[in-house]
Amino acid sequence: MGEQLLVVDAPVHDRVWTPDWPLDVRRTLSRDRRGTGDPTLRYAEDGVWRTTTTPDGPATVRLTGGPAAIRVQVWGPGAGWAGEAAPRWLGAEDRPDDFDPTPHPLVARLHRGAPWLRLGSTGRVWDALLPAVLEQKVTGIEAHRTFRELLRLAGEPAPGPAPAGMRVVPSAERVLAVTDWQWHGCGLDGARRRALRAVASVASRLEAGVHDDCADLRRRLQSVPGIGVWTAAEVAQRAVGCPDSVSVGDYHLKNLVGWSLAGRKTDDDGMLALLEPWRGHRQRVVRLLEVGGSMPPKRGPRMAPTQYRSI
Repeated sequence: MGEQLLVVDAPVHDRVWTPDWPLDVRRTLSRDRRGTGDPTLRYAEDGVWRTTTTPDGPATVRLTGGPAAIRVQVWGPGAGWAGEAAPRWLGAEDRPDDFDPTPHPLVARLHRGAPWLRLGSTGRVWDALLPAVLEQKVTGIEAHRTFRELLRLAGEPAPGPAPAGMRVVPSAERVLAVTDWQWHGCGLDGARRRALRAVASVASRLEAGVHDDCADLRRRLQSVPGIGVWTAAEVAQRAVGCPDSVSVGDYHLKNLVGWSLAGRKTDDDGMLALLEPWRGHRQRVVRLLEVGGSMPPKRGPRMAPTQYRSI
C-alpha cells in the first residue's frame, strides 16, 4: 500500500530551475493570491502550491527552494505544460533592463530595494478572467468569499498531494451550468453573473496558443458585454505580464499613485499624467508603489460588503 501511494503522489514533472535574479517566490506571486483562503494558491510549510488550467487539463504545481534554485514539481494531466510555464509565472520572460526609475526618488528607492520584482505571465486568460469579473465593483473581502464559494461548488479538486481544500478554476462549461439559486448561494449579484456568463460563452475564443499581444487581448476582452477597461487590464497584466498596463477605474489605485508620487489624491487622468514619465513600464511602477507606496489617511467609514445572499 505504501509503495502504491508513493507512485500516486510522485510528480509527473520534476525539475530544478535557476533564475538569474534574487527571486522571492511568495512576494512575486502575492498579487495573484485572492486572500489567505485562496483555493488556487496556497502558502504552506512545504512550499508554494498553485493550481492552473492548461490546454491539456488541470495541474497542481509546488514551488520550493530559492532564491538561487527553484524546484518545480507538477501533478495532473497538464503537468508538462504547467511545468514549462512556471518560470514565466515568476517573471522569467520579463524584461526590465530598459526601465529607468530615476524620474522620481521614491520609485528609484523602491526599485533598488526590490530586486526580486518581476512581472509574471500565466498564459491562461480564463484563470485570471473569472476572479477579475467577481472583483468588479465590490470589496476585496466580498470578491474573495464569492471566489471561494464558487470553487467549492464547481471547481475540480487539485490533482496530486495538494493541501486540503485546494481546487482548480472551473471550466467555462461548468460555470455556465451553475443555476441561479446556486449563484445566489455563492453571493453573486446579477450584473457580475451576467458578465461571467458572457465571458464563459466565448472563453475558448479568448485563449490563444501564445499570449504576447497585450493590446489585442484587452481589445478582445472589451468586446464582451460586461467587460470594461479595468477588468481587461487586470486580466492582461496576469495572463500576458503587460509592463505598461494600468488598471484605470480602480477604486484605490489612483490615490495610491497620487499620494505616493505627488502627495495628493487624484483621479484616473491625474494618475496617468503622473505615470507618463514611465510609459512602457507604468505597470512596473504601480507594482513598486504597491510594495512601498502610501495611501492618503482614511477619515471616512470603510465600504461595507454587500450581503447578496440575504437579498
